[in-house]
Amino acid sequence: MQNAKDDEVIATIQASALRRLFAYGAVFVLGAMLILLAFMEPPAFGWQIFLILLGAGALVVAERLRRATLLGLVLTERELRDTSGQVLAELSNIKSIDRGAFAFKPSNGFILRLHNPQSRVWAPGLWWRFSTRVGVGGATASGPAKYMAEQIALRIVSRRFEKD
Repeated sequence: MQNAKDDEVIATIQASALRRLFAYGAVFVLGAMLILLAFMEPPAFGWQIFLILLGAGALVVAERLRRATLLGLVLTERELRDTSGQVLAELSNIKSIDRGAFAFKPSNGFILRLHNPQSRVWAPGLWWRFSTRVGVGGATASGPAKYMAEQIALRIVSRRFEKD
């Protein structure tokens, strides 16, 4: 049975409109310039196809980034999920959190290390999950991300003390 306290929102992260616009614009312009370059200064046929495919890939990533950053992330006592309801990680599955300056983490974010591997998912500019790691951040502001990371770290430490 689920507690009402388990669904209480502890922290949220969202990408600001300015960060979303800048990230989307940068990736979109890259894709458009690659495609334009392929036709304005056509290199050898193989390279032209490569530039067109690379540009099209960047445009697809730009659209995925635009859609992903419309959502936000929500931390509850039970899980970290996005605002559409997709669960990034259950708090009971989080082994540790890394938010150091030299950690391999998204910009303005943190990395969660999980006990059990999960499926691969990528929401550009917001979060990604690969096996036992979840990266949170990118187009998000550092303040709310730092607060969320501290709240997760607090719960990990309190869970360790409850076991002892």
